[in-house]
Amino acid sequence: MPSVVPLRFRQLLCACLMVPLASASCLVLASPPRLAPGVHEAVRASPRGPALIAHRGASALLPEHTLEAYARAIADGADFIEPDLVMTRDGVLVARHENELGSTTDVASRPEFAQRRTRRLVDGLQVEGWFVEDFGIDELLELRVRERLPELRGTQHDGRYRIPMFDEIVALVADAARREGRNIGLVPEIKSSSHLHARGLDPEQALVTSLRLNPYTRAAPVGVQSFEVANLRRLRDLLDAAGLRNVFLVQLIGALDTSPWDVLLEGRVQTYRQMLDPQGLQAMAGYADVVAPPLRAVLPLDARGALAAPTPLVASAHAAGLAVHVWTLRPENRFLPPALRCPGSEALRCEAGAAVEAAALAAAGVDAVFADDPGLVRRSLQASASAVRAVPDKGS
Repeated sequence: MPSVVPLRFRQLLCACLMVPLASASCLVLASPPRLAPGVHEAVRASPRGPALIAHRGASALLPEHTLEAYARAIADGADFIEPDLVMTRDGVLVARHENELGSTTDVASRPEFAQRRTRRLVDGLQVEGWFVEDFGIDELLELRVRERLPELRGTQHDGRYRIPMFDEIVALVADAARREGRNIGLVPEIKSSSHLHARGLDPEQALVTSLRLNPYTRAAPVGVQSFEVANLRRLRDLLDAAGLRNVFLVQLIGALDTSPWDVLLEGRVQTYRQMLDPQGLQAMAGYADVVAPPLRAVLPLDARGALAAPTPLVASAHAAGLAVHVWTLRPENRFLPPALRCPGSEALRCEAGAAVEAAALAAAGVDAVFADDPGLVRRSLQASASAVRAVPDKGS
């Protein structure tokens, strides 16, 4: 098997050990850890509980993927912020949950862009609207953001904010980290990678270049996520070549009985459920550092709509060497288990139910949680930890 250990590292170690360079034992000893010191710990639960990832920013409070939503999430105590990344036709990474713009911006009201409405196959689905990859960055920055879930979260912020570029997000986080005196990580997700590559764009290379050129992202914990597989495997090589050992990779898990889109494009079927069995997790650990399943893969519901006992997934992933980050905690009744909902409408914020679900995930041993309202989840986890500490030790 060819060695993947850098030659200079092997030469130095073998010289110290007085072992010939070709020695197999020298090559084994020379294998460096994949992640830099501190990054492994950053992606795992600490004594205060799971790490807190701001899902698209503080998206329960402000329109998702705006600088304002990210800033609010940081102020509310998030450990990481999560920008989903798509790409303009001139190769600029920007933050949107999907490449279609109609549901989260005012593009439909802009007559100058009316002719760009089209229908396109994206990740196996026919989508109609306006697509980021048809816009230059200067055009895209003219648009203003709208709330994705107006029936739940209102429209009071519509039209106030614009789409941010990834480099702007990094600058925001770096400034906040210096101001607050703490590490604040980023967990960007590359959206629709195969689709963008088919249109001549390369989001992975653009992201690695951006991470390498920015002093903050060369040192702070950064995770790169994808629901696809081949781009994560390629990123492993790109990151190693760039020497970015502060960057971890996150395999996102979709609906369990579906397959990653790039796998289907290869003519294969491998479901996300299969990827979560022990053999699949071991294979995943060869390129990724974190598995990120939907929360029901860890905390299922029983017939009454209440939280059931946790599945074995967390223990199995840990046994394979993978951290577990689950998505997504949301505070409105619509998203909570039926047994945890507060009396009222779907739009009602049920903080008590959200707190119970957050505490249950922490008790299940997950390493991080994605949350639409990071401040609420932070308070819930702190209250849960305080309550546990307050219980008398019956064995004493």
